[in-house]
Amino acid sequence: MKPLLFSIEINAPKARVHQLMLADKTYREWTSVFAEGSYFQGSWELGTQMLFTNSDAGSGMSARIAAHRSAEFVSIELLGMLNNGVPDTTNPLQGAFENYTYTEKDGITTLQVELEGLPAEWSEYLNAAWPKGLEKLKAICER
Repeated sequence: MKPLLFSIEINAPKARVHQLMLADKTYREWTSVFAEGSYFQGSWELGTQMLFTNSDAGSGMSARIAAHRSAEFVSIELLGMLNNGVPDTTNPLQGAFENYTYTEKDGITTLQVELEGLPAEWSEYLNAAWPKGLEKLKAICER
C-alpha cells in the first residue's frame, strides 16, 4: 500500500501535543477510536520494544521505537501482530512504520502522521479511523 498521510492543526504548543499524545491516560482516550480499551505496555524511549493492545486481551501489535525526538518526531516500527498475547513476526505488519512529525507556528501545532508499509486491505479502515483519532487528540489538547 502506498503511504497514508494524515494531518491536523491543534491550538496548543507542540510540547503539549506530544506529551498528551503519549501519556498513558490520554493515549487510552484518543486511541479508543481504533479499538475500545486501547493501551500500550513499554516506554517511548528509543529502541524500546512496546506492545499496543486493547480490551480484547491477547490481540494488538508489537513494535519498536525507531526514533524519538521529543516534540519533533516519533517513529514506530511495527514488528508484528499479537496472537493470544504472543508477538507473531510472520505477518505482513513486519517492517511497517508509523511516523509522527510535530511542527509549531504561532502556538498552533501541525501534527502529521505517515503510515507506510501497511497491508493494502487496511486502507479503508485507516482512512476512516485516523481522522477521528486526530480530532479526539485535538479536543484533548485544546481543553
